[in-house]
Amino acid sequence: MKKWYGGVLTTSLLMFLVLGYCVMRKPVKESYVTSSLYFNMTNPLEWINAMAPPAAHHPEKNNQVIPAEIVVSDLFIKRNLSAQEQQSLSTWYQLKRLITHDLVLPNAIEAVKEATVAWNNLMSAVEMDKLDTNDSSIKTGKQKQCPHFLSKTNATELDASGFKLRLPCGLTQGSSITIIGIPNGLLGNFRIDLTGEPLPGEPDPPVILHYNVRLHGDKITEDPVIVQNTWTIAHDWGEEERCPLPSDEKSKKVDELDQCNGMVGNVTSTRHVIATNKSSMVQDRAKSKKYFPFKQGYLSVATLRVGSEGIQMTVDGRHITSFAFRETLEPWLISEVRISGDIKLISVVASGLPTSEDAEHISDLEALKAAPLPPRKRLDLFIGVFSTTNNFKRRMAVRRTWMQYDAVRSGQVAVRFFVGLHKNQMVNEELWNEARTYRDIQLMPFVDYYSLITWKTIAICVFGTEVVSAKFVMKTDDDAFVRVDEILSSMERVNTTRGLLYGLINADSQPHRSPDSKWFISPEEWPEETYPPWAHGPGYVVSSDIAKTISSKQRKGCLKMFKLEDVAMGIWISEMKQKGLEVKYEKEERIFNEGCRDGYVIAHYQSPREMLCLWQKIEEKKRALCCGD
Repeated sequence: MKKWYGGVLTTSLLMFLVLGYCVMRKPVKESYVTSSLYFNMTNPLEWINAMAPPAAHHPEKNNQVIPAEIVVSDLFIKRNLSAQEQQSLSTWYQLKRLITHDLVLPNAIEAVKEATVAWNNLMSAVEMDKLDTNDSSIKTGKQKQCPHFLSKTNATELDASGFKLRLPCGLTQGSSITIIGIPNGLLGNFRIDLTGEPLPGEPDPPVILHYNVRLHGDKITEDPVIVQNTWTIAHDWGEEERCPLPSDEKSKKVDELDQCNGMVGNVTSTRHVIATNKSSMVQDRAKSKKYFPFKQGYLSVATLRVGSEGIQMTVDGRHITSFAFRETLEPWLISEVRISGDIKLISVVASGLPTSEDAEHISDLEALKAAPLPPRKRLDLFIGVFSTTNNFKRRMAVRRTWMQYDAVRSGQVAVRFFVGLHKNQMVNEELWNEARTYRDIQLMPFVDYYSLITWKTIAICVFGTEVVSAKFVMKTDDDAFVRVDEILSSMERVNTTRGLLYGLINADSQPHRSPDSKWFISPEEWPEETYPPWAHGPGYVVSSDIAKTISSKQRKGCLKMFKLEDVAMGIWISEMKQKGLEVKYEKEERIFNEGCRDGYVIAHYQSPREMLCLWQKIEEKKRALCCGD
């Protein structure tokens, strides 16, 4: 007990010394930041209400009982919208039964509540624009346009919580944040936090990435360490990830990069070691290979880059850490960079940010708009494309490439993007303008979360059978290149109009039982050892009878919900098969789940630049050739 009191007294004295040092040496007006106090604990949240008690740990919202009609009432109020504006809401009102009663998927209630706030704000802005007789909505749209690039000069002023750089439209794959600075002060500890928007009534925003550099260790180790984590008001701190890794922990891969670079560790000094023989010299060299990327008093250039699976950190050109996205904490939600602690900031730059193109400067605008849906004519194929709100560049790449196939331009095939709302009003306004301009976006009455993509699959089936009448209905992603001509040829070759599932069929897969997996499924969610046959998500086609049954069952409230949308489709088809439907599983080996190979029908994980390259090769060489380095 005496040791404990002695430790508290020592810690208190140290904190007062640090505070006095900070006040004397580093006033707020200077161009670098320092925390008011630095608590060297495992899970600090110093910059949030630093002098207040910690936020309460709330129970999981999925367990809350909330009357669904109250949650969604504002979403389905009839608005004063033009016929053109209503085109982007063709499935919106038809999903009311689903949104009202089937809130069983993870984060469903949060997504609907957040969408209600976002939708009300968006509709208020739209109505205000209509009241302006001078057509200032165009000017307002330009002023609010999402920026492609931000630097320190665009940041807010320093305050007690440190340096902040606002990211008005979030981040997307390929976005990066570069921080140039010098760790300094008594401890040299600092942290970088990527935060989202707090919900109304909640005081603190979610922390999508907490990157904490502790040059003098913490309660667990005396060696320098980097700690990464997430925080939400509902679930508190998550499980922290440390670099260097604990000795009993194996490094995982994120975007094929190590969770922690194996060379990161405490720097071993060999200046005072005298090597007496050859073996000791070799041993000294081996020890000296370990290094720590940040050093007190030395300049560092650190870059956080968004990948497809997580966020990577490089320091001075070397990969240091990777942090996998966690459920509901996705990069498009990030709205601010916060930096605090003992660091002298030189520069903060955010680049590759999501932004839409200015329609006034697009020369081929008419060719990019969706072709009118032919009245009373059955489509050969309807393609629904999953897209996230701020994926402006990906959607433009699709419009400029495979949506230019003759079958699409003539109306034989229709393509629509299915996009949930964003928590940020600026992004929603950009999306609304994009929907009005190109007429190819279907807005969803919920905020985009990965755990809710099954709802988009249902919406695609509703559109393909009730908004239009298509022989076949296809689902794909906005980073997939689809050879529409080859899909149509395959449908003719298969020569089946009922009970068809066409795609990269997986007939013998098992649920991922590891909680660390992005596709984790608990025994409660799926008790069986294997899944029924299903087709991988980059692209699959079902016949209209299957899509119509799904649409009908969701309307009646008897459709089983499952958070992995491609597997969910397999489950639904399996249930139809058990009730007598004769199912044809047509496996297409030319659909590539990851990347591209020559002769592809669908190539997945293609950047906007790669999409344009693939289309150029098809136009010039009339062959499906991939784009090499």
